[in-house]
Amino acid sequence: MNEGDTMPAIAMVLADRTRMALSDLPLPAVIYFYPKDDTSGCTREAQDFSALAEAFAAAGASVTGISRDSAASHVRFSEKHGLSIRLGSDEDGAVTEAFGVWGEKTLYGRKYMGVERATFLFGVDGRAVRIWRKVRVAGHAEAVLEAVRALQTAP
Repeated sequence: MNEGDTMPAIAMVLADRTRMALSDLPLPAVIYFYPKDDTSGCTREAQDFSALAEAFAAAGASVTGISRDSAASHVRFSEKHGLSIRLGSDEDGAVTEAFGVWGEKTLYGRKYMGVERATFLFGVDGRAVRIWRKVRVAGHAEAVLEAVRALQTAP
């Protein structure tokens, strides 16, 4: 997935176990990928996006976090931390593969397969207008919100 590419025609499973096509997301749309529910960095990122949920909505953008955790895990994660953003489950890996965020990672010299922390901003035409890869959590949600706001002022 590169800037200018259209949103993949693929679906995710929501916390209530219903399927939702990414094309049904309100546009502009922020889709962020994170490795694992209830880990420190992923919790902080979800809390940061949730804290800004009203600001994203005011700017006209939807926010969705996606990981390979189950829908049931998302429910527990959301309830435990009072999250107000949509969480999508990608247990079969189709969404993370389509976005190119599944790959080899290294932690303390150990190699394993996992989800890259990445964020994609899609404009009203359904094309990726901004992509952040290898995201650092601190300040990231605010940077994405500024990019969404910049869409409103773009010609």
